[in-house]
Amino acid sequence: MKHPANDIMGVNLRRRTRYTGVFLILLTAFCVIVVLNINIGSVPIPISKIAGILFTGEGDARQVAIIWKIRLPRIAMAAILGGALSLSGFLLQTFFLNPLAGPFVLGISSGAKMVVALTMIFFLGRFGMVSSWALILAALMGSLVSVGFILLLSRRLKHMAILLVGGIMIGYICSAVTDFIIAFADDADIVNLHGWSLGSFSGTSWEGVAVAGAVVGITSALVFFLSKPIGAYQLGEAYAQSMGVNIRAFRIALIVLSSLLSACVTAFAGPISFVGIAVPHLVKHSLNTSKPLIAIPATVLGGAVFCMACDLIARTAFAPTELSISTVTSVFGAPVVIAMMMKRHRER
Repeated sequence: MKHPANDIMGVNLRRRTRYTGVFLILLTAFCVIVVLNINIGSVPIPISKIAGILFTGEGDARQVAIIWKIRLPRIAMAAILGGALSLSGFLLQTFFLNPLAGPFVLGISSGAKMVVALTMIFFLGRFGMVSSWALILAALMGSLVSVGFILLLSRRLKHMAILLVGGIMIGYICSAVTDFIIAFADDADIVNLHGWSLGSFSGTSWEGVAVAGAVVGITSALVFFLSKPIGAYQLGEAYAQSMGVNIRAFRIALIVLSSLLSACVTAFAGPISFVGIAVPHLVKHSLNTSKPLIAIPATVLGGAVFCMACDLIARTAFAPTELSISTVTSVFGAPVVIAMMMKRHRER
C-alpha cells in the first residue's frame, strides 16, 4: 500500500521536472533564436564569427556595425516588448478571469495607438522631435481610456463574450480614428507613421532599448511582487478577501500595470496582435499551472521567444520586403485563440 506522503512527493517531483523542462526549452529556444537573428539577414554573418564579435569586438568592421547597431538592438527590443505584451495579457486574463482577454482584443492597444499617433503629429509638427517618454505617457493615457470604457461596459454587460465584442468595437473605433489621422497628416516628418501603425521593430536604437527595458523591467518586478495576491485572486474574490487582499486596490493595480506594459509596446513598436492572448495560454498549458511565481517568468520568457521568432520571419520570409510584425503574430496566434474558443465551447 502506497503511503500518502510518497504520493505527494511523487507529484511534486513531476511538477518540478515539468517546470524545469519547460524553462530549459524556453531558454534553449531563446538562445537559438538570438543566434539566428544575428546570423540571418541581407548580410549573412557566419555563426563562427558571431561569438568573436560579441565578446571581443573583433572582426570585419561592417559586420561589427551591423550586429551592434542594427541587429542586437532590434533583438533586444523584440525580447523586451514581447515579454511585456505577454505579461500584460496574463494580467488582463487574471483581471477578467477569462483566457480570451488580451490588450489587442479588448481594444487597449488600439486606444494607445490612437493617442500616440496624435502625439507624434503634434510634437513632430511643432518641435520636429518626440521623446520616448512622451510616447509612453501618451500610449498609457490611450490604454487607460480604452480600459475605462471596457470597465464601464463590464458593469452593464455581465456576459464575457459580449464584453469582448464590446472591446473589439472600441478597438475598431480607435483604429478608424487613427487611420483618419494618418490619412490627413501631410507633414514630411511623419512619413513613417503608417509603417509604425502596422507594428514593427525596425529602426530600434540602444536609447529606445534602454528606456523600454527600464519601464518593462520595473513594471515586471512590481507584477512579480504581486504574485501572492494574484494567486489568491485566481481562486476567487471571496478567497482573496479572506487572505487580506484589498480587492479594489488590487484590481486598480492590475489594470494600471497591464496598461503600462501594453503602452510601452505600442509606443515603441505599434500595436501587435494576439501575443497577449496566445502566449500566456500556451505557457500555462505547458506548465499545467497558472501559479504566478512560475507562470510570470515563464510568460515573459515565452513572449520574448515568440516575438523574436516572429520578427525573424517578418524580416526574412519575403526579403527584401519586410512584413509587419502583427501579420506574422496573427498567423501563429489566431489559430491558438480559435482552439481556445473551441475548447471552451466543448467544455460547456
